[in-house]
Amino acid sequence: RLGFNSKMVVTGDITQVDLQGGVSGLRVASRVLANVEDVYFSQMSSADVIRHPLVGKIVDAYDRADAANPKKAN
Repeated sequence: RLGFNSKMVVTGDITQVDLQGGVSGLRVASRVLANVEDVYFSQMSSADVIRHPLVGKIVDAYDRADAANPKKAN
């Protein structure tokens, strides 16, 4: 529920899809709401990883794999 003078934050990962058909609801929401005033989306990359440096390398590897096979990427 969103009330007056409040903020809402929704987090998710568009690459993590467990729905039948492989459709990311977050990806759909970002497309549908892209031009709605006061709705903002932030996309993060491996540069934003603050855990172990290996995690950033793993994220990069998956990004490269998705780019090489766009049919499987969501």
